[in-house]
Amino acid sequence: MTREDTGEQLRFTTGFLWMCQGYYDHDKPFQPRWEGMDEFRGQVVHPQHWPEDLDYSGKRVVVIGSGATAATLVPAIAADAKHVTMLQRSPTFFISRPKVAELAATLRALEIPDEWTHEIMRRASFVQGEEIHRMSKEQPDALRAFLIDSMRPLLPEGFDIDKHFNPTYRPWQQRLAAVPEGDLFTALREGNASVVTDTIERFTPTGIRLASGEELEADIVVTATGFDLSVFGNVAFTVDGAPVDFTQQVTYRGLMITGVPNMAYVFGYFRASWTLRADLVSQFVCRLLAKMDDQGTPVVVPQLRPEDADMPLLDWSDPENFNPGYVMRSQHRMYKRGDREPWTHHKEYAEERTLLPTADLDDGLVYS
Repeated sequence: MTREDTGEQLRFTTGFLWMCQGYYDHDKPFQPRWEGMDEFRGQVVHPQHWPEDLDYSGKRVVVIGSGATAATLVPAIAADAKHVTMLQRSPTFFISRPKVAELAATLRALEIPDEWTHEIMRRASFVQGEEIHRMSKEQPDALRAFLIDSMRPLLPEGFDIDKHFNPTYRPWQQRLAAVPEGDLFTALREGNASVVTDTIERFTPTGIRLASGEELEADIVVTATGFDLSVFGNVAFTVDGAPVDFTQQVTYRGLMITGVPNMAYVFGYFRASWTLRADLVSQFVCRLLAKMDDQGTPVVVPQLRPEDADMPLLDWSDPENFNPGYVMRSQHRMYKRGDREPWTHHKEYAEERTLLPTADLDDGLVYS
C-alpha cells in the first residue's frame, strides 16, 4: 500500500484479514449529469465534497434528492438561506423521532441503574423495529397509513402529502428516513422550505427547468443524489497471484467470500443498527479463529459444496426485499448470493441473533 501523506510504499502481512470499510464509494459519489449544467451560473455542490467556505445565507438553494442526506440538509440550512427547495423525483417515507427517548428519561428520573436502563431501551428498540418490519411484510397498507397519518399533523395546512410523501414502494422496501424532532416538517410549516416532486428537464443559467414546465430559480444547487456501492473499499484482491473477480464469487453468511481464504467482512443491517450485526459477526469470527487454533488449521476458505454445483447465483440484493437506487444501480459490481444456506445474507436481526451464534463451522468451510 501507499501512504498518501508521504508516498511511502508499505507492506503488511497478517494471518487473518478483517474488512470493516463499509460499503459506499466515498471517493466518487453518485453525480448525475443533466443537460445545461455547464450553463448554470450558480454553484453546484455534492454533499460528499461540501466546500468549507460555502455561503448559502440569503441564497435560493435547491436540494436534489429525497433521502436522509436531503432531509438532514434542508432544515439545517433553511433558517439562513432565502429559501430551500427539496426537489425529488419520487417521495420517501419519513418518520419523526424525538432526540431524547421519553422512556429513557422516565427510567433515569426513577433512578433506575444505568445498565438496566440500557438493556430496557435496547429491548424496546428491538421490539419496535421488529414490529415495523413485520407490518411491512404482513400489513403494508396499514403501515403506510400509519406513517402518512403520523406526518400529516406536522405538515402545513393543505400540503399534498400523497404527492410528496407517499412513495409507490412498500414501506421498508427502501429505508425509512428518521427526522429528528420533525425538523424537516418544521421548516416546511414555517415557509423556509418547500417540496417539489417532478423530474428535471434541464438546467438553465438561473436554475432548473422541470418536466412540468415549472422553473426553479437557484443560486446554489445541492445534488444530494447519493452514492454507489464499493466492494471492500475498491481494494484489488489477488489469491495465489490471480486477481479476484468478486462478481463471480458468493457470500458465505454475509461475512466471508468463496475462494478468498482467511478473510471476513462486517456488513450490518439495512433495517436495524449496524452495530448489532457487527457484534454477531465478531462473535462468529472469534468462534472460527478458536476452531482453527484448536484443530491446527491456519487456513479457512468458503467453498461451494457438491450439492451447490447447480445453485443459481442471484444478484447481491433481492429487489422485493430492498431496492433503493444506490443498490439497484450497483448490483453489477457486487458479489452474488445463493438460494440456500449458508450462501445467503441480508437477513433481519430477529433471525440472525440465534442463527449466527449456533451456525455450523464445518458447513461450507474448508480448512487446511
